[in-house]
Amino acid sequence: MSLPEMMRAVEISEAGAPEVLKPCTRPVPRPKADEIVIKLAYAGVNRPDALQRAGLYNPPPGASDLPGLEGAGEVVAVGAAVSDWRIGDQVCALLPGGGYAEYVATPAAHALPVPKGMSLKEAACLPETFFTVWSNVFMRGGLQAGERFLVHGGSSGIGTTAIQLARAFGARVFATAGSAEKCKACAGLGAERVINYRDEDFVEVAKAEGGMNLILDMVGGSYIPRNIKALAMEGRLVNIAFLQGSKAEVNFAQVMMKRLTLTGSTLRPQSDEAKAKIASALLTKVWPLIEAGQVGPVMDSTYALDDAAKAHAHMENGAHIGKIVLEI
Repeated sequence: MSLPEMMRAVEISEAGAPEVLKPCTRPVPRPKADEIVIKLAYAGVNRPDALQRAGLYNPPPGASDLPGLEGAGEVVAVGAAVSDWRIGDQVCALLPGGGYAEYVATPAAHALPVPKGMSLKEAACLPETFFTVWSNVFMRGGLQAGERFLVHGGSSGIGTTAIQLARAFGARVFATAGSAEKCKACAGLGAERVINYRDEDFVEVAKAEGGMNLILDMVGGSYIPRNIKALAMEGRLVNIAFLQGSKAEVNFAQVMMKRLTLTGSTLRPQSDEAKAKIASALLTKVWPLIEAGQVGPVMDSTYALDDAAKAHAHMENGAHIGKIVLEI
């Protein structure tokens, strides 16, 4: 299949608010030896896209400057060293960038087959959240069946994924959210106790349960010392974002006395090899659950590619539940 020379895309014209996202025309990427090129049908919208747009999260060296870290579509070109994919395969993929476009190149090892029975729209919303949750909750956080797990921002794309996966693997799941509607959504996904943080203190709820064994936090700021108080003996705190900021005053005597583990990660800067390992684990451990209908993305809304600015504004007003997607 011969690729066109040019494609439609949405670029960041300058650092700023959602309206700096502008439609543009860019050259269609060609695959390196270990890459595939995907003709995208849909692309997921994620918080890191907004951070990049605001000038706070630069793409790694060699990555496209276009936003977009996940998508789904059809393989239209394969690099010389690629043997796992063929032209015409339907895939979803974690992207180094460039997802807000008709075509994108990505390492072949970061692509996964579209789960049986799932639409491309839904599949486009799998990679970023499922890679993030699996690597942080299970690989880094070591969640085990029977443990008490708390996820903050339970109604977000990350939160809805974390609730489902933790429940599927036998953990007791707790979540925080900021409205009755969001709390209801979290409970419907399998959280046994959902804390409306506007009305209740999650620390007190956690203590009443004996403390949390693992907490996944994307809030940071004032939540960091509160998380430490909410953890059980030998508990683990995993930070993946800092909506309230990355600095806090921490009493490390509590960390020592309770023998806690404080850790965290970002996904995008990790090596291609590390991301490939996550993809392999998802294929064997999580894709069967998706195909069995036990877990899946919670869909919020769909926007046209040229309306990416509206999608970002919707994400940043905080009213969404689950994933926002661009139709390419």
